Amino acid sequence: MNRNYLFSILSLLIFSFGSAQNYKKPLVSAIKEADLKKDMYEMAADQFWGREAGTLDELKASMWLADKAKEAGMKPAGDNGTFFQFFDMYRHQVTPQSTLTINGNSLKLWKDYLVAEPVNASIDADVIYAGTTEPEELSKLNIKGKVLAINASAKNISKEMTLFVRRYPGFIRTKYYAKAFELGVKAIIFVTDDISDQSWVEVLPQMTRGSYGVEGLREKITNNIPVLWIKKENADWVKNNPKVSLNLITETYKYPSVNIIGKIEGTDPSLKSEYVLLSGHQDHDGIRHPVKNDTIYNGADDNASTCVAMLAMARAYKKQPGKRSILFVFHGAEERGLLGSRWHAAHPVVPKEKIVAVLNGDMIGRNDNNEAALLGGNAPHKNSDELVKMAEDANNESTKFKYLKDWDSPSHAEYFYFRSDHLPYAKIGIPAIFFTSVLHDQYHTPQDESENINYKKLYKMMEWMYRTSWKVANEAERPKVLSNFSLER
Repeated sequence: MNRNYLFSILSLLIFSFGSAQNYKKPLVSAIKEADLKKDMYEMAADQFWGREAGTLDELKASMWLADKAKEAGMKPAGDNGTFFQFFDMYRHQVTPQSTLTINGNSLKLWKDYLVAEPVNASIDADVIYAGTTEPEELSKLNIKGKVLAINASAKNISKEMTLFVRRYPGFIRTKYYAKAFELGVKAIIFVTDDISDQSWVEVLPQMTRGSYGVEGLREKITNNIPVLWIKKENADWVKNNPKVSLNLITETYKYPSVNIIGKIEGTDPSLKSEYVLLSGHQDHDGIRHPVKNDTIYNGADDNASTCVAMLAMARAYKKQPGKRSILFVFHGAEERGLLGSRWHAAHPVVPKEKIVAVLNGDMIGRNDNNEAALLGGNAPHKNSDELVKMAEDANNESTKFKYLKDWDSPSHAEYFYFRSDHLPYAKIGIPAIFFTSVLHDQYHTPQDESENINYKKLYKMMEWMYRTSWKVANEAERPKVLSNFSLER
């Protein structure tokens, strides 16, 4: 044999041994599609009535999850030796005692007019009816100290977002609010157009519910100007510059919600004090207006899909632990504004510096079997090169998803990166990524049920998350945060 050739072979072998992973392969065989399906049909069943945050239904689902976590092999990691980390969520709501009169005519709250968000306000002022004036033209009007009445207009508003009709009133508010506030408007009354007329029945329950926050992280409800809606058939109420008397009264109620937290300890004497946090949210939308004669918003894909995947991953980690420990956090009240993850990020059950990465899943059980999105995988949302590389390597090794990179773009209509439970952790400097199979036409409808889950896709997404977490749990070096990471949209 040629001497140089022999030297090359020996060098290659030495390099291969030196660079090979010094840990076992992930135990994917321990995860069964049948287990995912069984758990899904239980968690997303009508028995939990949609698992709305702050209700007994969410707490009942939490008990079910805690039992399943224990059965899967997790140890309690919540408060006082339990699986539960309770927190108080605060609901700010406009009261029935609120009043609105226009030209001396008393209007009925939630029938004649809607209040877009709960604010305290006492206003006696003239109405300035601006018709179809666009925001950039408002400065030409004498509206300081007045109530601005304006027709909703879809001009310059992208219609690409899922559930566009439901979200449309929010886009209208965003379109006008900053300019109106800058010009000293006391309140805004929007007159519906055809699109917002359609949305009335859908946004009514949302507006009557009010807004939500958590103590110490609560949104202020007193600094905003009131935003009201009336129907286009009643546009004459605000024409000819009538006088308005508005008295909005808000009340705040406290409800319990809870994060379910378990752990499986690592095997390495020094690394087991560090944690890979696997994240998903347990709550959904509860009982709402009927769609196709169904009122229970079961939330199978959103987000029982990740919860059952986390249970499956726990079973694999129980049979074969990694070097680092795994912290499983089933967040409560995500649908109310990421409340559970915001609470845990502010009050982690393990030291913040011991959380090496957050792998969050949300909606991982639908759409094409070969496509998925890794949010936080690209600039400007990427906050760790090493963590993203681990996820990409895990994908290349097995699942081989084609990336839907446009969903991670700051210009994407859905702003999806900002809408799930990885966000509070990324904000406090922890490497974080978000696995998702993205939205579908049954998103936030009662038709998001167990029978409509693509279980092959759910298994693949779960496998991708598991393989990634296995790398994070076993690599010698933990992923680092990029020094120039920014969360600006």
